[in-house]
Amino acid sequence: MRAVVFERYGEPAEVREVADPEPAPHGVVVRVEATGLCRSDWHGWQGHDPDIALPHVPGHELAGVVEAAGARVTGWRAGDRVTVPFVCACGSCPACAAGDQQVCERQTQPGFTHWGSFAQYVALDHADVNLVAVPGEMSFATAASLGCRFATAYRAVVLQGRVAAGEWVAVHGCGGVGLSAVMIAAASGARVVAVDVSPRALDLAREFGAAHCVDAAAVADTAGAVRDLTGGGAHLSLDALGSPVTCAASVNGLRRRGRHVQVGLLPSETDTTPVPMARAVALELELLGSHGMAAHTYPPMLELVRAGVLRPDLLVTSTIGLDAVPPALAAMGTAAGAGVTVIEPWG
Repeated sequence: MRAVVFERYGEPAEVREVADPEPAPHGVVVRVEATGLCRSDWHGWQGHDPDIALPHVPGHELAGVVEAAGARVTGWRAGDRVTVPFVCACGSCPACAAGDQQVCERQTQPGFTHWGSFAQYVALDHADVNLVAVPGEMSFATAASLGCRFATAYRAVVLQGRVAAGEWVAVHGCGGVGLSAVMIAAASGARVVAVDVSPRALDLAREFGAAHCVDAAAVADTAGAVRDLTGGGAHLSLDALGSPVTCAASVNGLRRRGRHVQVGLLPSETDTTPVPMARAVALELELLGSHGMAAHTYPPMLELVRAGVLRPDLLVTSTIGLDAVPPALAAMGTAAGAGVTVIEPWG
């Protein structure tokens, strides 16, 4: 098969021929019809995840058709249209038994723990626990956008963030996750303040329901701007980018007893990030993490998509082939993204 491969962290990836994957007894091989280009892939390529073994094929946000199933798989067969959360759970650890597969103790992640979906085929583990059926009327590009960014935003806003109609929600960083969060919060009846440095990203945030937008390139104190626009601070705020600056701004922009949800990754040399804890204590703020979404919790989200309440298809702003991936991956370090880029490996 053709796949995007990098040999060293931070050095140019290339498209080459590699061996087709084989399914594990509990897993499947999926023919990849669409896969998202995500900032998490850039983090992996940069070496921010030291557990990635080289050479490596990135890609974790995918949809396609089951090509082959392992002998122990009972619920899926060749020809099934599927997507998958980026966290593939084992199904048997205490976290999985509690229904918390997104924090599985023995999780695997395509594109991180093993070769991923920037390829024509990808192997996925524990298929009976992790696969999600893609409705026939849903495009593979739309389904691929669900697996990481949209599903992550849905859980962060609805399940972890406990959004309520009429609340103020601030979203710091309007890439794929942030724009998804804007759309989901607005559809939930919340009033949204979107914060980003990109005019294009802010235009999309308005299109997806943001009541106010803050240009972080022009406003020095974005937290203060959020507090002013919301009459005292957001009830719920998300750092959808993942940087010390956006994390602190999200916390500082909350009102009393507000809720901060950290969605974007926060890589650092010491694995620590300064957080304004004095404010968290004084205002009794909640600081929460959110890490993907378990496969069994997809149905309510899929129903909202089917009903047209949520439109993840509108987030897809670019479609490219495998040959365009290496430069597009490298550009994520410097270029402000807007929307979701989807890769079609057979195009």
